[in-house]
Amino acid sequence: MKRLLIAAGGGGDAIATAMVHAALHGPDEPALVLTYAWERLVVDPVPGPRRPSDFTGTLPAGPTLRLVTPESAPRPPAGSLLPRLAAGLRPTLGLLDPYDGAVGLAHQIAEAAAYCGATRVDVVDVGGDILADGTEPTLRSPLGDALVLAACARAALPTAVHVAGPGLDSEVPEAALLPLLGDPLRALTHADTLPVQAVFDWHPSEAGALLVAAARGIRGVCGTRDAPRPVTLGAASANVYRLTLERALEINPLARALAGSTSLAEAERASEQICGFSEIARERARAARLGRETGGSAVGRAGRSGQPSPAERFARWERGTARRGIAYVTTRRIAEELALDPVELAELRDHLRTASPLRHTPPLWRLVTAEG
Repeated sequence: MKRLLIAAGGGGDAIATAMVHAALHGPDEPALVLTYAWERLVVDPVPGPRRPSDFTGTLPAGPTLRLVTPESAPRPPAGSLLPRLAAGLRPTLGLLDPYDGAVGLAHQIAEAAAYCGATRVDVVDVGGDILADGTEPTLRSPLGDALVLAACARAALPTAVHVAGPGLDSEVPEAALLPLLGDPLRALTHADTLPVQAVFDWHPSEAGALLVAAARGIRGVCGTRDAPRPVTLGAASANVYRLTLERALEINPLARALAGSTSLAEAERASEQICGFSEIARERARAARLGRETGGSAVGRAGRSGQPSPAERFARWERGTARRGIAYVTTRRIAEELALDPVELAELRDHLRTASPLRHTPPLWRLVTAEG
């Protein structure tokens, strides 16, 4: 017997789902976490979600459901951190394939329930865009979450929806979410982060990192890479809230519209009608733009001769960032804004940890300047 959970928003939500599961049920409780292989272009340069045929080494758990293992690997040119997550997280990971819409996902959820011997489903979303109404100007990625809600309704298993860290994904503001959420189910603590703490040494999830930071008691203004404004970690940031599936569907019009969808293209069209955009189309445009800017390849160390060291570049960047009132930043923001390759990033991390230990507040970095 395993508990069945669904990470509603992708690879980063799988980490938070493992943490929420451990907090609610204990780290040793067997569980299967279903998750999309739908990752940022910095990880996967191919727009949109991956499907089982995009991987080698997955294990069948039903006619359409596949499990991701540490031995699994994405087929180039696709990329994915799920195999590495499968090695770093205690729950088993199963791959959600949305290409047959909510109807196909419902079949996969039913297969997963049979595989686990589970009679109910727990959905986990970091940030709360699973409760978007489609009008939010900061909304960026509603489709995966909405498909999960629609599929759970179609699978007809008792389902609870958990929102962890309202507002931490910078999509639906915390102030808009809190009236919808009611009283918190639980506040995550430092101890709850221990099962996932090592993952953030290499995984770029920002919402997940902010949730872990909040659970560890970090409070203040945090700068992330893909957000119109900084996130403030406050009193509600470490909380987990529980809603019924029916209530989540009542709030989310896109999920209701996807109830009978049989393809991802159909789901995209529904997102365009209700939210005004398709996030996959945005990914395609961004991938094309990045390809033009880089000539199809990332800038490596060979192109940096004569430039200041990563530590020198960071010091200059840190002063300007701190002046904007930002107290903490994610590793991903440092890496992308300084255009650091993996070797340079590792060099900078080692430097910051040894030269100024106060900067390292895992999984974030505290900005420290001469001005205070």
